[in-house]
Amino acid sequence: MAKKRRHKKRRHLRVGRLILLILIVLALTAGIFVFHYKQQLRPVAEKGEAVRYTVSADSSLKQVTAGLEEAGLIRSANAAYYYMALNGNKTVYAGDFSLSPAMTTQEIMDTISDQSNAIIDEAKITIIEGDWCKDIATKISEATNVTYDELIALWNDADYIRSLSEKYPFLSEEMFSENVRCYLEGYLAPDTYSFYPETDAKTVTEKILDQTLVEYDQFKDDISVSSWSVHQIYTLASIVQYEASSPEDMAKVAQVFYNRLNAQMPLQSSVTVCYALDLDKSTQSWMACEVNSKLDSPYNTYLHQGLPPGPIMNPGAEALNAVLHPDSSMEGYYYFMADVKTGEIHYAKTLEEHNANVAQYGVVH
Repeated sequence: MAKKRRHKKRRHLRVGRLILLILIVLALTAGIFVFHYKQQLRPVAEKGEAVRYTVSADSSLKQVTAGLEEAGLIRSANAAYYYMALNGNKTVYAGDFSLSPAMTTQEIMDTISDQSNAIIDEAKITIIEGDWCKDIATKISEATNVTYDELIALWNDADYIRSLSEKYPFLSEEMFSENVRCYLEGYLAPDTYSFYPETDAKTVTEKILDQTLVEYDQFKDDISVSSWSVHQIYTLASIVQYEASSPEDMAKVAQVFYNRLNAQMPLQSSVTVCYALDLDKSTQSWMACEVNSKLDSPYNTYLHQGLPPGPIMNPGAEALNAVLHPDSSMEGYYYFMADVKTGEIHYAKTLEEHNANVAQYGVVH
């Protein structure tokens, strides 16, 4: 009887030890899992710049966590998913968020599960008809992280611009004259653009050129049958844009310039002198352009026959249309000038008629 009790006691002891061993193994396993889980929630890097990360509206939580891991913002998609599940939250919001690899997984998931953290600001800049490259670069640099110098350097990078010519057929070899101040002058379409405050020069540039392409596509058939090259058309359109304000006068001025070009007369446009002077348009006087007709510059159309090396500003669609569809009723007219008081443009066929207009209205163009 005592022997049976001892045997039963030993069996209970072995079972107890086995249970204890199982509990120890489970505890160790749980400890390892918790340790590994916490490690996976740690930041990917000690330091790291914030990036703009987009959560798509149609993405599931698993897709979002997988995307974060792929972007190098978290260590483990599974750990991020479990974190959300353990906290009873499987909701993430669509939008753009500022995230950094120096943030913990918890911080990242908490950020994108709070809609108020979504970035809603956009940098808007408006390019107006007549802006110069430098004006546009200044506007963009004031609204984004892209610097003025970065933009001007890129807009004068012939290799970069050539790499875009297949996508943007209005970019041609004719642009790359050594006398051109800014290769993309004339090709930065006037419009209102939205950019992320954190962006880069190429993204900004190609977004603008996308709009230029939209405008070019409106006129490409007319351009293809023109006797003038794309670069010549954009160059003349920029002068017309500077000289006239209404579509009607643009078409008339365009015809006057064609008349002069066909007659081998110099354009003698004072606005090309304005561009050659490279003054601040907000403060410069029109008189500075008028009294510097002998300025030594390839852009000075008083000294040099034909068109200048390239556009002298960025024209709008109305100026392009005027150059492609000039007012034929102005054939035979070779002169025009603007009334300094009213801005009305007066046209003349002969120099005598023009001088009479000058005497009456005051300002030669």
